[in-house]
Amino acid sequence: MTAIINRWIRIIFFGNYFYGICAIALSVEAALQQQAPLQTFSYYTILFCVTVVYYSWAYINDRSGYPSNERTIWYQQHQQLLWYSLVVLGIIALGLILQTILRYWAGIMGMRWFDFFLLLVFPLSALFYYGIGASINIRRFGWMKPFFIGFAWAGIVTWYPVILYCIEHQTAFQLNTINELLFLKNFMFISVLCILFDIKDYAVDANRNLQTFIVRSGLRNTIFFIVIPLCLIGLGIYIFYAITHSFPLVRIGVNILPFILLMLASYSLKKRKSLLYYLICIDGLMLVKGVCGSLAML
Repeated sequence: MTAIINRWIRIIFFGNYFYGICAIALSVEAALQQQAPLQTFSYYTILFCVTVVYYSWAYINDRSGYPSNERTIWYQQHQQLLWYSLVVLGIIALGLILQTILRYWAGIMGMRWFDFFLLLVFPLSALFYYGIGASINIRRFGWMKPFFIGFAWAGIVTWYPVILYCIEHQTAFQLNTINELLFLKNFMFISVLCILFDIKDYAVDANRNLQTFIVRSGLRNTIFFIVIPLCLIGLGIYIFYAITHSFPLVRIGVNILPFILLMLASYSLKKRKSLLYYLICIDGLMLVKGVCGSLAML
């Protein structure tokens, strides 16, 4: 029984399905916080499939020099399963995307250039991160990695649901204080998670002279002078906004829980942790944030 559980844990986390679940949770949270209706089942299916395909394609084609990485070994042993998953999810996503385009064609044709820009800039950032061709690859600039990932995730989970709602109803998407702060909050939160995730690859990144925060500043300085201050800044901005807008104390408490857990998780990384710890406990904070934010709104 234990072997079966361990096998499924690796499939869910190494196979990147957990990232798809986190994307849905954050997207639901952002829609509720912007007081927008939840999107259709098709939309969340597309979001799940595209997220899994994106990360699976990246790791299947990864030649970055992590041969002893537990996930790399797992990918080598499960090539057939991964390619089958990638093809099936890719076909589902493509079919639903085409269906969505046809359904909302009139609204798409009425979009402003700014709306098109917002729809394209975040996927393009994700593509630049893993490299377009051989000349453009953001991962070569280690300190920029977390912010590109955070930027792409924040835009897609925060603004996409509302933009698509506006397309459906043929209205213009308007930036305002609420959705801008929500974008910044998600951007900061996910960027910090990415900085923490680089800790596990410290030795390899140092040998490759990849200047991540952990390589440039060291473990202790990264945690205490970069990660925790960023968490406190984000937490302070949220608390100030919540108090000035008379949020109930219960809502404030539930929303700050992920930030507190993020700081505790940062402190725990002073000791060496397994890859699964990072995938479950560090990346899992995205799911915790999405659930807490949704519960706070309900």
